[in-house]
Amino acid sequence: MQPIIEVENLVKCYRKADRNAVDGISFEVMPGELFALLGPNGAGKTTTISILTTTLSATSGRVKIAGFDLDRESGAVRQTVGIIFQNPSLDMNLTAEENIRFHAILYGLYPFRPAFGMMPKSYKDHVHSLASILGLDEDIFKPVRTFSGGMKRKLEIIRSLMHRPKVLFLDEPTAGLDPQSRIALWQYLQQVRQESKTTICLTTHYLEEAEQADRVCIINRGKVVSYGTPDQVKANLIDEYLLIDADDRNRLSAELKNLGLKFSDVPPFKVGLNGQSTHQILKSIATPLTVVQTHLPTLEDAYLAIMGQEDHE
Repeated sequence: MQPIIEVENLVKCYRKADRNAVDGISFEVMPGELFALLGPNGAGKTTTISILTTTLSATSGRVKIAGFDLDRESGAVRQTVGIIFQNPSLDMNLTAEENIRFHAILYGLYPFRPAFGMMPKSYKDHVHSLASILGLDEDIFKPVRTFSGGMKRKLEIIRSLMHRPKVLFLDEPTAGLDPQSRIALWQYLQQVRQESKTTICLTTHYLEEAEQADRVCIINRGKVVSYGTPDQVKANLIDEYLLIDADDRNRLSAELKNLGLKFSDVPPFKVGLNGQSTHQILKSIATPLTVVQTHLPTLEDAYLAIMGQEDHE
């Protein structure tokens, strides 16, 4: 299967800048994947997304999206992708449907019509279908200024999906949303993926959101510092371990030494699994335990470890 996004040695250099905003990054995204681009503020995430969506030109490098070369076929790329920026780009004086309709007209999907009732049946059906998926069907004719932050995000997703893009780019899609709205929005995005087979490429500050990604690319200072599945990124940096304690700590410590296990000096003892299962280690310990906790590394653990390494270089 061919990648739907191919990025090779992408560079963006701003005039008078002391370093490249994007400095030779490369990655691939497969069709239907959820791909997360992670990194601290100023790492180059938004610059990369802006280049991939043709809103910013690259200094050098090669990009292909859905088989189209970004430099030579930018018009075809624009027809292939949808984009939701970090800051809302909706007209607050229009209704939700009017925002959608004018977007569809600008994309050349339909000729201009001054009212929803005058639009073709295919447009009406598509709007109602997407609005139903995202839970906005009852609000589609209301003014956007009456919408909550979560509703505005949903509307932007509907609008960006009207031309049936193969790739949907989302720059911090849940920024500023309350926890309930964030969870709901992710449920809708997953539903959109399943029903339309859309590839989703996003940037986010919320590491728990990136846990759901098929692959992640962590960048810092414009360079790729880690790339792979969330499990691969975690496995390369963070070990699983057991946290155990006992009333007789001296006995437990001596037993751990006899078993040849690596563990921390300070209780509760942090015991590395070293390729063994949790069950195997616990079965080998005779000392009665008062604390048993299994630590499974998170993407946030790996991210913090990577950023810590970067800071010390």
